[in-house]
Amino acid sequence: MTYYANATQSISNLFITVLALSPALTFSPPLPPSLQEETNEQKLYKVANELLLTERAYVTRLYLLDQVFCAKLTQEAAKGTFPVDVVKGIFCNVACIYAFHSQFLLPDLEARMCQWESRPRIGDILEQHAPFLRMYAEYVKNFDNAMDLLKQWTERSAQFSAIIQEIQKQDICGSLTLQHHMLEPVQRVPRYELLLKDYLKRLPPDAPDRSQAEKSLQTISMAATHSNSAIRKMENLKKLMEIYESLGGEEDIVNASNELIKEGQILKLAARNTSAMERYLYLFNNILLVCVPKFSLVGQRFTVRTRVGIEGIKVVETVNDAYPHTFQVSGKERTLELQASSEQDKDDWIKVFIFTCRSHALQVSSVETEELGRRAPRWIRDNEVTMCMKCKEPFNALTRRRHHCRACGYVVCWRCSDYKTTLEYDGNRMNKVCKDCFSILTGRTASEERSEAKKRGILEIEAAQFSGSSLVCGFLLYSEKARPWQRVWCVIPEKEAVVLYVYGAPQDVKAQSTIPLLGYSVDDAPRAMDPPCSFRLCQSKSLHSFACESEEQKRRWLQVIRVAVTGDVAELQTAGSGDLANGSHDSGPHSI
Repeated sequence: MTYYANATQSISNLFITVLALSPALTFSPPLPPSLQEETNEQKLYKVANELLLTERAYVTRLYLLDQVFCAKLTQEAAKGTFPVDVVKGIFCNVACIYAFHSQFLLPDLEARMCQWESRPRIGDILEQHAPFLRMYAEYVKNFDNAMDLLKQWTERSAQFSAIIQEIQKQDICGSLTLQHHMLEPVQRVPRYELLLKDYLKRLPPDAPDRSQAEKSLQTISMAATHSNSAIRKMENLKKLMEIYESLGGEEDIVNASNELIKEGQILKLAARNTSAMERYLYLFNNILLVCVPKFSLVGQRFTVRTRVGIEGIKVVETVNDAYPHTFQVSGKERTLELQASSEQDKDDWIKVFIFTCRSHALQVSSVETEELGRRAPRWIRDNEVTMCMKCKEPFNALTRRRHHCRACGYVVCWRCSDYKTTLEYDGNRMNKVCKDCFSILTGRTASEERSEAKKRGILEIEAAQFSGSSLVCGFLLYSEKARPWQRVWCVIPEKEAVVLYVYGAPQDVKAQSTIPLLGYSVDDAPRAMDPPCSFRLCQSKSLHSFACESEEQKRRWLQVIRVAVTGDVAELQTAGSGDLANGSHDSGPHSI
């Protein structure tokens, strides 16, 4: 059986689809009788024929993108259901790419393969058409934006999502998503490069086709460089989608700006009795997810136990006689003591943590300024703040509710978010933004900008600013005098070592209160009416009660507070830095 017959049998189903979409396409001729033996000429024919076959399949995918997905969405957008610019932003120049391949490159390849016995070459055709592959640069450059728009409007518009879902159910899609099909143009140029390299490898040095084929390879290789970068990003998105599904949709991680750095199984040592518990870590460029396995009949599944932001994370090796290969990860939200499977595994985790933290520190400032409005921000979660991150007023259910600035991701009240401007990452549509982002993006002063001229009060310091350089910080239970207990975020900063700041949450931009520790007395005797592991600060008629999760956390807090109440800053700095150096930075009362 000839090679062509084998190829025809294996892809017959695909050809039926191709012919249904493009009736003008015809099958390539069978291998000429003179090339029945496995000669070098036949190998060249196979490469050329593979180019033709893959080109036909590729044109089918382009037809699907341009004439099905894009056409259907454009038709619906014309009704005003969603903006037409959204569809244009997603599909970019797909129409031009489809026209080039279906009307020029594919017909020329069809004609050449019919003439192969008299003109066995493809270098001249590729040299003629290779310069037009530069149009892929625009598609690849827009690829991230297209993925972002597709994700946003799938979530935002029910009709938009319904159209895509309906098309994806059709046989022509082959059970693949629109995102997979949109990767086809990105993958196509590198495929040309590989086929042409294989062709040149089999082409004799003195072949008349060599010069043209080599020139074509140079042009195609330049275009493939940009496509390879987009392929890596798409592979990253696929991996994020897999993780999203394994977490049961708990975390909104499927975003072009997110990147998985490392994942793996590890043991977490309990704070109380140092027993080892199985955990699975997902380290991203902006967050660490600590997960626990859960029973599932359909593959590996996890539940997120703890989230630790990358910003400010510190990693140190620890020594534990009972558990070898341990190290500690200390973040603003939690501190973890982890046990790796080997010394090499421990070293790998420590190195990747350090690299990720350094990369994040270099990027965070540029994202906040240079890319403001150009890239979708990371939204601060509602439960991370108790007050507006701009005017510092506490939130409540009636008069001051939570809103997100679409430019910076801060949680602000309605008054501070009462501004709108266009955002580039959202197709230059109008979006609600905070007053600061409005001023930066438009160059116009917001109506409430005068409030910024007021002198900053002692409480108006962000909790995150202190938590990154503190002697001790974490969640505690707090009661002033005989008031009900509440969970608060407490910080004793290095620069103000004799002041205890009390916040509602780790990301609050204004403290609820401050306690100047100098002159206070400390009472840590157990009381029946108080929770376990409690202590009190007393001065005259002032009484502040605190409770920790464990005696160890209580010991760490009291180690700093007992020096702070004496006012001996030098000794406090020494005691605090030594305590932190030993990895005892308080992480809060909740286990991970």
